[in-house]
Amino acid sequence: MYKIKETPEDFVVKEITNVKAEEKGSYSYFWLKKRDYTTVKAVEKVAERLRIPVKNIGFAGSKDKRAVTEQLISIKNCGVKGLELKDIKLKYFGKGINPISLGDLKGNEFVITVKDYGKINDKIRDIPNYFDEQRFSKNNAEVGKAIVKKDFKNAVELILENKGDFEEKLRGYLKQKPTDYIGALRKINKKILKLYIHAYQSYIFNETVNQYLKIKTINTENIINKELTIEKDIIKNKIKKKKIPIIGFGSEIKDEEIKKIVDGILEKEGINLRDFIIPQIPELSSEGIDRELFIDVKDFKIVEKEKDKIVLSFSLPKGAYATIVVKNLFNL
Repeated sequence: MYKIKETPEDFVVKEITNVKAEEKGSYSYFWLKKRDYTTVKAVEKVAERLRIPVKNIGFAGSKDKRAVTEQLISIKNCGVKGLELKDIKLKYFGKGINPISLGDLKGNEFVITVKDYGKINDKIRDIPNYFDEQRFSKNNAEVGKAIVKKDFKNAVELILENKGDFEEKLRGYLKQKPTDYIGALRKINKKILKLYIHAYQSYIFNETVNQYLKIKTINTENIINKELTIEKDIIKNKIKKKKIPIIGFGSEIKDEEIKKIVDGILEKEGINLRDFIIPQIPELSSEGIDRELFIDVKDFKIVEKEKDKIVLSFSLPKGAYATIVVKNLFNL
């Protein structure tokens, strides 16, 4: 079985930004380089050192913890031109009038070392654009589902099962207000709370993709059996260009085949699209977007190849998972 992330240096990520730096503005932009930190934890460390609220720091997306990563962040009204902590470094990029928000990036470049790899399928084929396990952690999707269903007590209890960074804050708050579960949730960083919702949406997306590809594979196999190669190619091209909804309260699914799949999943989950409106914590409400069915892998190269180690480099659009690409290359 292949191995990745044995050390943080085995998984190097650099954000491809779409942010333009200027000479003036209320926000300072920095390249945040971190090692073996989640993005949120690194941002909290920076905020603590600068003695500013965490909400003054913006970033475009969460990067892997077990990795060496670089991403652009914004800091409001920041007077420093750089910062260096253990395993965290800020390098000044420029100014701007807007904060960096989730999604403000083109994609990411990866340099990944894979050890004990056996064989590699070095031809990039159609790789489904699944969300990978780091999106879900232990029970992130379950927490998200509880919030969507407005079962805030269960959401808090599930978070406490993780015994993570928020346990002390939540327990301390609940000691004073034992039944105020919404208030307890508000003690958690808003970006983390949104990640719970996103994890649940990602779970539904993955299940939708599973069911859709299963149907299409059966259809394609039938066509292959009939040797209708032109029709087969047309169907494959249509599938390649397909988008799948990450559902939210504003989702409008025009494809009847996908709509039927999503409706079946929602019925099984006991929710509907309007449940993604969360009046109790409005900032967690999610309208929904579309996501490409397949990953667009670019600039794929084998940088180095030895008997027990291979180094790969490639770039992916925002939201795509390099670990999904690796799984498809080595799970032969």
